[in-house]
Amino acid sequence: ELRALRAEIESDIAQLESEIEVAEAELMEMMQDAGDGAGDDQADAGAKTFEREQEISLANNARELLDQNRRALARMDDGTYGTCASCGDPIGKLRLQAAPRATLCMPCKTKEERR
Repeated sequence: ELRALRAEIESDIAQLESEIEVAEAELMEMMQDAGDGAGDDQADAGAKTFEREQEISLANNARELLDQNRRALARMDDGTYGTCASCGDPIGKLRLQAAPRATLCMPCKTKEERR
């Protein structure tokens, strides 16, 4: 089961790395296109700014997920995977299958969300 979760996380890492690469290439293209915006009206400039900000947000989200996946692999390697980072109790198998990057058991996650 741990092997299957590791494979899923490794697959997610490869996918996220690819998404980040594409997003960064698109951002570079948008930044280069921004320089030749002479003659753009306010609506065009606003749309381009919105697209850039959206692409930056998507790339940042992908980077955060990538970091979470890498930390999950590190926990697998050091033997702490599946142990709640807050209370030290085991994280349930169903929770890990649903959210392989989970660091908190359900009771601790529920407490965190209530704050």
